[in-house]
Amino acid sequence: QLQASGGGLVQAGGSLRLSCAASGLTFGSYNLGWFRQALGQRREFVAAVNRNGDTTAYADFVKGRFTISRDNAENLEYLQMNSLKPEDTAVYFCAADRQGTRAVWSSLNAYEYWGHGTQVTVSS
Repeated sequence: QLQASGGGLVQAGGSLRLSCAASGLTFGSYNLGWFRQALGQRREFVAAVNRNGDTTAYADFVKGRFTISRDNAENLEYLQMNSLKPEDTAVYFCAADRQGTRAVWSSLNAYEYWGHGTQVTVSS
């Protein structure tokens, strides 16, 4: 089970840190990802990190602004979001993938487990 938290309302240029807590799975055996879904839009890939945290991937639109990380000792995944823009407004979801390689991290189908989302709203 995955549970995302940390969303909220922030002004453009501000920062938020999302967290995803995992339970009931061997956390260190999973690659982890963040996706987002804006109202009326498809769910899209944001970032992913491999099992031991030393390899990451990002969507182009968040490179240099967002940082994904994980703490395997605490079963937590994070998404640090800086320089937020109104277009970053969406529900953010965390996900876990046991078998995929970096090549498929951006695909929704690669992930076996999904958390409930957390709303991020960026005002202009």
